[in-house]
Amino acid sequence: MAETTGNQATGEATSAPRKSSWKYIGPGIVVAATGVGAGDLVATLIAGSNFGYTLLWAAVIGCLVKISLAEAAGRWHLSTGRTLFDGWASLGRWTTWFFVVYVVIWGFVYGAAAMSSSALPLQALFPDVMDLEWWAIACGLVGLVFVWFNKYAVFEKVMTVLVGVMFVVTLYLAIRVTPNLGDAFAGLLPVLPDEKDSILNTLGLIGGVGGTITLAAYGYWVNAKGWTNTGWMKVMRLDNRVAYATTGIFVISMLFVGAELLHSANIAIASGDKGLIQLSDILEAEYGTATAKFFLIGFFATSFTSLIGVWHGVSLMFADFVARQQKRERTTGAEVASGERERSWPFRAYLLWLTFPPIVLLFQGEPFRLIILYGVLGAAFLPFLAGTLIWLLNTTRTPREWRNGWVSNGMLAIAGLLFLVLCVKQIWDQPWSEFF
Repeated sequence: MAETTGNQATGEATSAPRKSSWKYIGPGIVVAATGVGAGDLVATLIAGSNFGYTLLWAAVIGCLVKISLAEAAGRWHLSTGRTLFDGWASLGRWTTWFFVVYVVIWGFVYGAAAMSSSALPLQALFPDVMDLEWWAIACGLVGLVFVWFNKYAVFEKVMTVLVGVMFVVTLYLAIRVTPNLGDAFAGLLPVLPDEKDSILNTLGLIGGVGGTITLAAYGYWVNAKGWTNTGWMKVMRLDNRVAYATTGIFVISMLFVGAELLHSANIAIASGDKGLIQLSDILEAEYGTATAKFFLIGFFATSFTSLIGVWHGVSLMFADFVARQQKRERTTGAEVASGERERSWPFRAYLLWLTFPPIVLLFQGEPFRLIILYGVLGAAFLPFLAGTLIWLLNTTRTPREWRNGWVSNGMLAIAGLLFLVLCVKQIWDQPWSEFF
């Protein structure tokens, strides 16, 4: 018989299907939309600008690596009925301390970055309405109100619409620049650019495709959808593959734009979100005002989905953390699926933390020491995630049937080593002498 579980999206009990089906897709769209922010697009754009199609293979591998991480997180939730934070807590108190420090510092800095990123295209579209800082505050408040008053079902629908906008815009640009398909296919061969630091640049592109903490949030969105047992495993795996196929289309499209529009003309753009504003100016000069404005709409959709995705997903994780600390016992995916977490005070407290304290950074600039800690913690999270998933999914904490096979272990090990190298590089590159 099919297994039965609660489905928050409908408010009714539903049976887990015998076969996976496209009609159930949802959390994957959410994780793709949240994971691909403006920073991912501009990093891929710059890779195309600097190296043409040479690193196309690296963008594809980046998607495959993230598939393994998100699949492992989803498999833990469905096979054990427990949340990822509950799994982390079983590994020792050190995981709790890492998570607490991470979400407090990361959330404070990310809140300002997400609001600014969403504000940039709006200011470019409506330059005479108000200053960038006030656009940023407006974006943060809209995200706060939206997540505060809506449960997962509405959240998923809005994310799906915004992903549709992102998809149409990026695909249109990729076609508009008339990519050289012969060179693009050649770019699928694993070749390194003949330049200094090419290995680290390549690893950075692989590691930067599609999400950090949102990969951990994927299991929570799976539960919020109403998938809480192994009957949904095939659906989750299809959903996850769709997520990173979508991510792949986004980043490959931007690499095409970088290769054709920037690399061929030897045009350099700035790193960070402002590079996308420069791109809109280049698009306007090359293809006209309509194309530039169309791109800015896609830029906004990309940034705002990351904002509301983090507002929702990481707040769910924080609420789970607090609930476990209060009860000192296991927390379950069914509790997340019930929707109670989205109405809890810890969920809303973290929403407020993401929204209001970061406003200070919008007006006073980024505090130097805090930015260094933010960079280090962010770099350390994915090695932490990969390592703990290997630990959890190869022990008796996971039912034998759903433990890692050699493919999963291999992919998670590769991911862990990749992100560990990038973490060490990030720590090494920090100006520690100035920190002290």
